[in-house]
Amino acid sequence: MDRLLVTGGAGFIGSHFVKRILRADDIGHVTVLDALTYAGRIENLGEAFHPKLTFVHGDILDADLVDALLREHTAVVHFAAESHVDRSFDAAGAFLSTNVLGTQTLVDAAMRHSISKFVHVSTDEVYGPLPQGSATEAYPLRPTVPYAASKAASDLVALSYFHTYGVPVCVTRSSNNYGSHQYPEKIIPLFVTRLLRGEQVTLHSRGQHVRNWLHVEDNCAGIELVLRGGAPGEVYNIGGGSNFTSKELTGHLLRLCGADWDSVTYIPDRQANDIRYSMVWDKIASQLGYQPQRDFHETLSDTVEWYRRNRDRWEPPTRNSATPHPHVILGATREPQHV
Repeated sequence: MDRLLVTGGAGFIGSHFVKRILRADDIGHVTVLDALTYAGRIENLGEAFHPKLTFVHGDILDADLVDALLREHTAVVHFAAESHVDRSFDAAGAFLSTNVLGTQTLVDAAMRHSISKFVHVSTDEVYGPLPQGSATEAYPLRPTVPYAASKAASDLVALSYFHTYGVPVCVTRSSNNYGSHQYPEKIIPLFVTRLLRGEQVTLHSRGQHVRNWLHVEDNCAGIELVLRGGAPGEVYNIGGGSNFTSKELTGHLLRLCGADWDSVTYIPDRQANDIRYSMVWDKIASQLGYQPQRDFHETLSDTVEWYRRNRDRWEPPTRNSATPHPHVILGATREPQHV
């Protein structure tokens, strides 16, 4: 791969992927395009900055900027998205705009500039709740909340550009990710940071909601496999090996944070809180050799320790660094200039 564009590369999963892919010998150059909204931070890239990496501060809805960037790149991995379910209840329009129209802007430019591979990163939430059984890649999409609906729509938009125009699109759908550098709004970093401050955490209903937990590095390994060997037009589920109810997960976090069940308050369930997500990932395992490698208990402990050691990243909340790195282009518009 000569020149790779990674959208949303300053976010949680995207920054882990950028660090991983930069270690590959065959990567010529990586450009990160990120709008640096509340969950995207240049600091997430940290030690990744070196001459093979350029950061462009911009929006995937900026069609001129996207076109200029795609003209200079040979492949795309598309992470950029609004991703928090609760936020989507109050700002559905922003989710549809970024996730659907932003994706269309990207794949449209990919079509014009003959991109060799376009990996669209999605979520198992597009399958909706499964009280029993597990979803394969051919399972119907039945999202129940605006976030999941916007991701399902963006999946279909991306795949339509393969079927209509031949753009070599692959879609990955992962289960719940965890690991370092995640913004503290998702359950693991939210609970960890609250417990480390000695605060209460809240469980919906009886804490019976089931999720599959995948370490972010395992997800990035799967995405890299799809980037390198995924068949255009195909969808690949990427999962881990650990299924827990939210109450079971909370028990693990209480233990690791030195707290007890007195720190837990039960609250009424929120609307459209899907009871169970479940999918199989036999396809990526058999076709591309994927297998999750990280032990859940060990990596969850490592994750808690990261938040304990890096309180400056979440207490008090901080904004993006105002000091640009030599390889950062802040406020880039239209024609980017690589430094």
